[in-house]
Amino acid sequence: MSFAESSNYFFKQAAKLLELSEDTITLLSQPYRELHVQVPIKMQNNKTKVFQGYRVQHSGARGPYKGGIRFHPEVDLDEVRALAQLMTWKTALVNVPFGGAKGGVSIDPSTLSESELEDIARTYFQNISHILGVKRDVPAPDMGTNEQTMAWMMDSYGAKFGHSPGIVTGKPIALGGSEGRTAATGYGVVIVLKHYFQHMAQDLTKQSVAIQGFGNVGMYAAKYLSELGCKVVAVSDVSATVYNENGLDIKSLENHIADGSLLKDCSEKNILDRDAVLSLNCDILIPAAIGGVINSSNWENIQASLIVEAANAPITPFADYHLQNRGTVILPDILANAGGVIVSYFEWTQNIQQHWWSLERVNQELEKMLNDAANDCFVIQKDKNVSLREAAYFIGVQRVIEALELRGFI
Repeated sequence: MSFAESSNYFFKQAAKLLELSEDTITLLSQPYRELHVQVPIKMQNNKTKVFQGYRVQHSGARGPYKGGIRFHPEVDLDEVRALAQLMTWKTALVNVPFGGAKGGVSIDPSTLSESELEDIARTYFQNISHILGVKRDVPAPDMGTNEQTMAWMMDSYGAKFGHSPGIVTGKPIALGGSEGRTAATGYGVVIVLKHYFQHMAQDLTKQSVAIQGFGNVGMYAAKYLSELGCKVVAVSDVSATVYNENGLDIKSLENHIADGSLLKDCSEKNILDRDAVLSLNCDILIPAAIGGVINSSNWENIQASLIVEAANAPITPFADYHLQNRGTVILPDILANAGGVIVSYFEWTQNIQQHWWSLERVNQELEKMLNDAANDCFVIQKDKNVSLREAAYFIGVQRVIEALELRGFI
């Protein structure tokens, strides 16, 4: 099953609950627009290399298209198509006035110089600029991109259309970025997790946690969980899993990777295979790296009783079905990792108004919106007797359907 087919699988479960017509299912199973562009760059060796870039706009029924741009060697149209659809349901679930989109360039950033990355960012953005706009499509950073990438893209767009800070979110604060945006996704994961434990009347601080991925999302999730008093027993990156059953020193690991060092070279004694993190004995597992990491080949090895999807689509439909049947609780991606798009919405709003928010206000608003979305899911979960993923999709799809009906599309 392809990534796009997996995304459609969960959508169609919600469609069945909502009793949608076949025409409506067809409409929302496919994106509104798919753009595939060449990104030709003159490399430092003076040879021209052509990279492949994509931007997929799934649905704009509820507002401008919204979704990140990733630089990763596995980027292809199928992946971008699936992620664009996920963004549609995510923005609807947390009730921000956006639709869903995604973009990317098929490159390995680690093999390129900074000047080559800048050329790729600028050329790619110029080549998709005709379908973008502050009130049309607003990209953001994703895997392999960051606030510097957004600064280059904003400048590239501004050279053609005039100064437009609202054309991207996740920018440096000096260029109109928002306080709290960098940490927002990881912090949001912790907000949702904390609210779930409050809902269940259980103590989060007594739980042991393993986190797959120690990039921007995983690192901030580990940092905030550690500050709450949780025992983070394992984290991993592309090189290794670091494990300590008594709890890791997250601050020390954060300092270790600050200069680009890998976890395999840290001072912790227990260095395991990078995939070992998924099957460790822990209460909570947080996959915060790439999609499809929990699948038919390894779901039986998962020991955690609760999985929090900090990454996009880290669990395949096959694994999701069997884990749910086994009693594993899953906090779905379109809820758990929505902190990033919520603070992107705050940034976009600030850019339009040219009025800036404090970090305290950003975090207060973020917590309220995530808690409201989680509460909505808890209500539907109980009323419909469904999983939290089915509840989240039910709400997201229902809100998109309402917008489509009001606009006269269906």
